[in-house]
Amino acid sequence: MRKAPVLILSAGLLVATLTGCAPSAAEACEPTTTEGSASKLIDVSGPFGEAPTVSMPTPVKAKKTERSVIIDGDDDGNVVTGDQSVKMSFALYDGATGEPLEQNAYGEPALYVPSQLHPEMADALHCATPGSRIAMTIPEGEETLVLVADILDVFLEKADGAIRPVVESGFPSVVTAGDGTPGLTIPSSEPPSELKVAVLKAGDGEKVTESGPMVVHYTGALWADKTIFDSSWEKGVPAVFAADGIVPGLSEALVGQQVGSQVLVVIPPELGYGDQANAAVPANSTLVFVVDILGTVS
Repeated sequence: MRKAPVLILSAGLLVATLTGCAPSAAEACEPTTTEGSASKLIDVSGPFGEAPTVSMPTPVKAKKTERSVIIDGDDDGNVVTGDQSVKMSFALYDGATGEPLEQNAYGEPALYVPSQLHPEMADALHCATPGSRIAMTIPEGEETLVLVADILDVFLEKADGAIRPVVESGFPSVVTAGDGTPGLTIPSSEPPSELKVAVLKAGDGEKVTESGPMVVHYTGALWADKTIFDSSWEKGVPAVFAADGIVPGLSEALVGQQVGSQVLVVIPPELGYGDQANAAVPANSTLVFVVDILGTVS
């Protein structure tokens, strides 16, 4: 899918929108982990998005995972509920001594998915929104780990835009499962000789730019043998790349599209990998991509 490996990724969560007088997604979300006597002991100060000052009366001992919300996030923002990507920075401390564990010191923000996190940390992040700072206490055998996380952004789990019918004939058909995974049926006819783009779901979020990183889920298939050669859905992790780092046809198709959109793209060889084979893609291949645009990374 990319000219060169530019995967940045990993992380976890879902979205909902405010409609009419219904409660916001944050108000409707029920945390799986709540505040307790151990998490209340964690004193955190300092500006959001910067390395916090953390102190605690030691030793801190937690019988179960607890969390305290130090800074409330945006109630109208996306909510951590599923397996979306989350952009965050976090620091890890020894509950016995209060000292930071250097290998997990607060650093540059990165993207994570729940499956790549400690399961109890993933539970403690449930219902978090962008702009929130959370202190967590997690029992680990006889020890207690203390974590402080700043949630900078939460991305979509799957495309949520308005469904658009494909009016032009000759396109592959796409059926999307409940979790967002697309199923592709490619026609037995000859592939088109020019770039074809269809917006299957029209989002209303930020627009994709040529050089700005975007978070996506994608499936890439070969028209000729109708097989999938790459899929972030199969890997269980969204991808992050910029439009100027992917094959020209896909870049042309995605630039200007909005977050929340699902885009179907048929790419002729000259706008794909051309007469050069690339990993599982034979030379002179017509490529088919289904791409869910989950967010842009600032």
